[in-house]
Amino acid sequence: MTSSGISSAAVATFTARERQRFVAQNPKSVALAERARHSLFGGVPMHWMADWSTPSPLFVERAKGARFYDVDGHEYIDFCLGDTGSMFGHSPAPIAKALAEQGNNGLTTMLPGEDAVVAGELLAARFGLPFWQVTATATDSNRYVLRWARAITERKVLLVFDGCYHGTVDDVMVRCRDGETQPRSGLIGQAYDLTRYSRSIPFNDVDALEAALAKGDVAALICEPAMTNIGMVLPEPGFMQKCRELTQKYGSLLIIDETHTISTDMGGCTKLWNLEPDFFVVGKPIAGGVPCGIFGCSAAMAEAMLKARQQASEASHGHGHSGMGTTLSANALAMHCMRANLEQVMTQAAYDHMLPLAKRLADGFRRLIGKYELKWSVTELGARSEFQFCPQSPKTGAEAEAAFHDELQMALHLYLINRGILITPFHNMTLCCPATTAADVDKLIATLDQALGELLAIPGARE
Repeated sequence: MTSSGISSAAVATFTARERQRFVAQNPKSVALAERARHSLFGGVPMHWMADWSTPSPLFVERAKGARFYDVDGHEYIDFCLGDTGSMFGHSPAPIAKALAEQGNNGLTTMLPGEDAVVAGELLAARFGLPFWQVTATATDSNRYVLRWARAITERKVLLVFDGCYHGTVDDVMVRCRDGETQPRSGLIGQAYDLTRYSRSIPFNDVDALEAALAKGDVAALICEPAMTNIGMVLPEPGFMQKCRELTQKYGSLLIIDETHTISTDMGGCTKLWNLEPDFFVVGKPIAGGVPCGIFGCSAAMAEAMLKARQQASEASHGHGHSGMGTTLSANALAMHCMRANLEQVMTQAAYDHMLPLAKRLADGFRRLIGKYELKWSVTELGARSEFQFCPQSPKTGAEAEAAFHDELQMALHLYLINRGILITPFHNMTLCCPATTAADVDKLIATLDQALGELLAIPGARE
């Protein structure tokens, strides 16, 4: 029996019909997919772009606001929004203007401009940490922060929560199985034993957290304030405060990664919940969709970073390299767009629009679950909401993973795509942006209602 309560046989019947519909109504995408197969690995510029629910990749022509348009001329309401990369909508006017302005004024010089100073001041005011660095992606930010944390503490072990998401940093690619840390399944080409210096524990487990930190060898706990990639998992009341309290007690640093949870509030959960991290990371939406990541640190960490850098310089007799930074990090284009985003796009007015719509969407999901008497639940956080195939919202990554029914999830996603709606792939998460409307939300609920009605009408659908 599946966790969803819907039979795999019924899902297979439902999916076969929807796959035929996709192929029939998307001839140009299908043709481009075949053409791309001869020059792009897997037929796409990044292999995971072929992992959606569609039988062949869907090719996009343009995107604006809460909508995008494919090469076959279909319009879509977008609740995925580049998995947060376009959290404030596709091509907001201030970002489009900033791109044009900087396009004529140089893209990268390896030198700062006034935009960098203004962006740093805006970041400090918004997130409450005084010092900032700019990278190309959140993955880079996390990678560099971990290097700093190990240098500052002179410890090597990293602590993560089971099912965490911090981009593609090698050190976080571990899971907790039966109380033991193991390499994440499916990890390709890993040359060394990740479990030597990475430790994984369940989210929301204070006893496991203290036991891991009490060993005295943990450089840092890196975490999202709410888990988002394994399926949304919210912290129990007081849990994040315990993370701060216990890391300080045992001499470890606290790194908060808000690349996804920044959709919760102007200052993220960090400001909203007063988490006081040593380091803070955001990527994806911070420059309005232009590739960019940032990390901030406390004054104490800035002082410790200077000391660590001086010690490394002395050890190498003044020569060497920190191993942090790429040539295109903090380039002029990204800095100009980040400034525009912070000043004009990532505003309180934007959040005031997004948050009520996400609540409307979550309430709609709950109505459908009740209507069809499904043992599912809804988890919501800020502008995000997700329906999950379990009776109560999960408390740990393992619980969220146990609720997966991949075939059902992909079938529902494909049904929505075939009718002009996109939600986040790989789980059932949605995101509202400033261009999303109440009518968009209502259409998603109505279309999902239609999908569930048709699916459950298949003989033997309920288990």
